[in-house]
Amino acid sequence: MDLGLKGKVALVAAASKGLGKAVAEELANEGVSLILCARDSVELQKTCDEIREKSKVPVLGITTDLGKSEEIEKLYQSGMDEFGQIDILVTNVGGPPAGIFENLSRQNWENSTNLLLTSVLDLTRLVLPQMKERGWGRILNITSIASKQPVDNLILSNSLRAAVTGFAKTLANEIAPFGITVNNILPGYTRTERVIQLAETIAQKEGITPEEATSRWTSEIPMKRLGEPHEFAALAAFLVSERASYITGSSIAVDGGWIKSLF
Repeated sequence: MDLGLKGKVALVAAASKGLGKAVAEELANEGVSLILCARDSVELQKTCDEIREKSKVPVLGITTDLGKSEEIEKLYQSGMDEFGQIDILVTNVGGPPAGIFENLSRQNWENSTNLLLTSVLDLTRLVLPQMKERGWGRILNITSIASKQPVDNLILSNSLRAAVTGFAKTLANEIAPFGITVNNILPGYTRTERVIQLAETIAQKEGITPEEATSRWTSEIPMKRLGEPHEFAALAAFLVSERASYITGSSIAVDGGWIKSLF
């Protein structure tokens, strides 16, 4: 299927590894030029080189702390200077600290809000005017299954991911007449570096194997396995494509059936 993405330019946040990297690779395979960012400059450059060599598309990597608005502005300007336009925005950040409400400080909330919510607002605010001017754009927020079905001990993620969902749904209706779609994609338990490391940490702490730690998650998933990054990336590429031009304001899970709700 031709997704109609060749020649487009995408900004993919937190793309040096994990789901962000998988999405970047999928878009590169469709002929999309890329602006990638991450905090780790070494990992970011490695990813840019890999994608550039494999897919032969232009890739710009900018080291960025998405919790800082001034760095987001520099990221946007660097991308515009290089390509002159940004057709696709994929927002993405790592998960905030775990914990219950009484164990989290005001600083925890402020830092997590800046990273999970404010970064989405800042990036969207920057790319939106030129998308409206051209009458085409795609905004896709990578959030979490926690935004639809809260996960115990993750009150920061549950709250702030849900805030992104509310923002995206409202914005989608506001800018739909301009040919711009806004959607959320909700990853479940996926075989990323972060999930593997988490399983290893749990295993060391409890004296069990990483496989036993992972089995706790897979036992809750109807498909009885972790998702793979490329499975997630396939849907992401479709949602930002020309083929998905009538899908907006949606939150779609890639979770193997983990979410129990009807909607």
